[in-house]
Amino acid sequence: MKRVFFAVWIGMCLGCTSAQINSALSEVNKVAGSQQQALTTAEVGDGLKEALIKGISNGSDLASQLDGYFKNPEIKIPFPPEVKKVEDKLRQVGLGNEVDKFVLTLNRGAEDAAKEAKPIFITAIKSMTIEDAWGILRGQPDAATQYLKRTTTAQLKEKFKPVIQNSLNKVNATKYYGDIVTQYNKIPFTDDVNPNLDDYATDRAIEGLFTMIAKEEKNIRQDPVARTTELLKKVFGAQQP
Repeated sequence: MKRVFFAVWIGMCLGCTSAQINSALSEVNKVAGSQQQALTTAEVGDGLKEALIKGISNGSDLASQLDGYFKNPEIKIPFPPEVKKVEDKLRQVGLGNEVDKFVLTLNRGAEDAAKEAKPIFITAIKSMTIEDAWGILRGQPDAATQYLKRTTTAQLKEKFKPVIQNSLNKVNATKYYGDIVTQYNKIPFTDDVNPNLDDYATDRAIEGLFTMIAKEEKNIRQDPVARTTELLKKVFGAQQP
């Protein structure tokens, strides 16, 4: 019975405004009666926000651990690929250890910055509308993450960049990178390079966080055990066959 009511409700709400969704909710509740309590618009919105916050919290906690980036092949930040020739050339002339040291500190900076990411992401979630929430609930396993990525990346980059800059400085990644570039530019017959490390590290650190958040969101959608509150159980359980 629960599947029938939920299917009817979804069909009525496709493309609806918030007011129309409320009207549809009223009709479905009348039909459901005492056998099934339909979700309210507030529950859908709150449930999706709670799921996102849970995913962000778990994802950023995992990323911010020691080796959270460095030993996770899904999000490890490599030497900037647009200057791969720098890495290759330095390894050829026996400076591979310097490259490895830099990559380690680059990921340490991201791990440190991830600790500060949680409140930035959570603040961004609060602008989600009920229409957004319904689209996410009916969407792909990473629909909430993609929504957050699509609507907040520019704002997050602006706020997160000073955090990553501070973290890179704290672990000496910026210094090591400057030393590497300086040494490379001294090699005869090479073109000077000076790519922006802060922009690169910021972009890759945020991408890594989104990757971890997407995994947590998928887990909440698919695994009932991961729904640790009654609201999550109700919102996501309503979609189960």
